[in-house]
Amino acid sequence: MSEKTTQGNFFEDFCIGQTIAHATPRTVTEGDVALYTALTGSRFAMTSADTFAHSLSFRRAPVDNLLAFNIVFGKTVPDISLNAVANLGYAAGRFGHRVYPGDTLTADSTVIGLKENRDGQTGIVYVRSRGVNQLGQIALEYCRWVMVRKRDPASPAPETVVPELPEAIAASDLVVPAGIRVERYDTALSGSPDLWNDYRVGERIDHVDGMTIEESEHMMATRLYQNTARVHFNQHAEKDGRFGRRIVYGGYVISLARALSFNGLANAFSVAAINGGRHVSPAFAGDTVYAWSEVLDTLSLPGRNDLGALRLRTVATKDRRCADFPYKLADGRYDPSVLLDFDYTVWMPKRPGSGRSPTPSAA
Repeated sequence: MSEKTTQGNFFEDFCIGQTIAHATPRTVTEGDVALYTALTGSRFAMTSADTFAHSLSFRRAPVDNLLAFNIVFGKTVPDISLNAVANLGYAAGRFGHRVYPGDTLTADSTVIGLKENRDGQTGIVYVRSRGVNQLGQIALEYCRWVMVRKRDPASPAPETVVPELPEAIAASDLVVPAGIRVERYDTALSGSPDLWNDYRVGERIDHVDGMTIEESEHMMATRLYQNTARVHFNQHAEKDGRFGRRIVYGGYVISLARALSFNGLANAFSVAAINGGRHVSPAFAGDTVYAWSEVLDTLSLPGRNDLGALRLRTVATKDRRCADFPYKLADGRYDPSVLLDFDYTVWMPKRPGSGRSPTPSAA
């Protein structure tokens, strides 16, 4: 048989400092945006309407940041996680130059950590990935770590290197969208009167609505990102696997949770950073996703009395509503219904004429 095909990289194929340029460049189109909206139901005004984006001084409605994230993530899968057991977490994610329809994204990843697991069958690979537009400008960058199978369990373990990653992206390191002006921000059109000043640290918001995942939708979403992980597509292979069926790509769950958060956070018009995240348990077709968010911090920006940021934790659950929901059990473990625990930062306008910080509430 020909050896022109690839089986992807195994744990022993990675080394510290290794940089991988990922195939294939992807020009983002209006069709991608429309399909992303159809698959997630996202309703944030800035990415839905050119007219609203113009009011904020953007040339047109930019691409949803999580669509850009998922496209870049999909580029990395054939080289980083095709032989993965699980994607374990995210950190140090930051969005830079806005992506618009017509922009072309390429991606690369650098290995920043390696650690073989005790069983000798797998190891954890830490990478820093970047998405870059056709002008060489960084659209986004993030770190993730993934458990990858070994090709040969007898191969020697590499030196353990576990990178130090920040708990969160500091306000001073956030990339403020270039030229953004929010004095004409229209809360009637955005869908909520609540602005940055109205949120308090420790506040929890039940997003109320639920969305059931269909088999065809989650596979279509994953194909949209050109994510080639077999566990999402190949029922013939997965019927004898751990779960006996295809699992839903975790990035699709993140996008659904973000879309659901509109009800309660409609003016969180853009994602600024991904501070951390964990896919707690797998989702499957037929699961109904709910979400709630907690305000972890309110961030002011030097010299900006019109724009602030909220650090949020959004928790997504399956088949269980989130009102008064203790997402962790008494012993500290997650409730079995939790799918996602996602820590991220969003941009939100401040109330006009107010530069004050919100008064923290009692947690």
